[in-house]
Amino acid sequence: MTKPLVILDPYWRSMDELFSKDSLDHLHKNFDVVWGVDQKIPDDVYSNALPDAFAIVAANPVLTSNDIHVAKQLKAVIEVSGAFPDTIDYVASANQGIEILSCSPGFRRSVAELGLSMLLAGARGLVREHEAFRTGKELWLDDCVGKDFTLYGAQIGFIGFGQISREITKLITPFGPHIRAFDPWLPASVANAHDIELCSLETLAQSSRVVFVNAVPTAENFQMVNKELLSQLSDNALVILLSRAHLVDFDAMIDELEKGRFVFACDVFPDEPLPAQNRLRSLPNVILSPHRAAAVHKGRHLIGDMVVNDLLAIAHDQKERQLLPSDPEQIQLLAGIGDAKKHGSLLK
Repeated sequence: MTKPLVILDPYWRSMDELFSKDSLDHLHKNFDVVWGVDQKIPDDVYSNALPDAFAIVAANPVLTSNDIHVAKQLKAVIEVSGAFPDTIDYVASANQGIEILSCSPGFRRSVAELGLSMLLAGARGLVREHEAFRTGKELWLDDCVGKDFTLYGAQIGFIGFGQISREITKLITPFGPHIRAFDPWLPASVANAHDIELCSLETLAQSSRVVFVNAVPTAENFQMVNKELLSQLSDNALVILLSRAHLVDFDAMIDELEKGRFVFACDVFPDEPLPAQNRLRSLPNVILSPHRAAAVHKGRHLIGDMVVNDLLAIAHDQKERQLLPSDPEQIQLLAGIGDAKKHGSLLK
């Protein structure tokens, strides 16, 4: 029996980065894989395979209306960069019943793990006291009271309650926090299932000791974390940015941080690398990470597992997906957001 043909072109990512040995073996056992090496697929190899392709798995997938006309067997396109690209004709794909899937849920574990690290370090002042030790200014015993806080029963807010926020919620459940979320996209049933309280953005800022900024970037939420919102944060709050710089007014953030009123932990920036003269680098109340939330050994293997799972599900006409299906309304909202497209996963 002929196996479905999968065009596998993950470059600029590497095969080892995405697939464990078991997942890759499973992929080859069930599919006829074209390419799948750490170089860009040659144009002739791609064009020769396209008419018979069951699925395309690529870091930078391109699918025009003409490609769709040629690819009569095509059932799915899976991007493995972390963002729905603007190189796909989504309308024509939907009309032909071609699924477009994003690997963004595959980042959730590694990004949530870094979020937990920032949460613990920020709550207990580890970075602050580490740096103070270097100059003999560390605070001993009870001298940190008022700055440090416990996560047990803490008031924690999420701006955006997608894959990353839900994974973090799992990790912090043993602390018994009270969790609120601002997410206009989130059905009440999902909030209830995770035992969280939906609230306004203002209520979240005013009531949370910790604020995670994890929302999907859209045209509507550009710099939603602005001067007015930051002014409503409680003293000694902790703000953790894991999604995109698109959501934060960094000039306003730095101005507020210079007052020393709260702590900011951040993995993403408007310009990367962060310019050497940027004021963030000299502030004592920051925890800075150079966009490395998923940069951990085997940290992206979940993506490969999900790719194989969903390819098998599609091949067997099963409906459940682990990857994120494209949504026309959301794709339209995401259009034109350069920062999100440039730096990785839109749909956290």
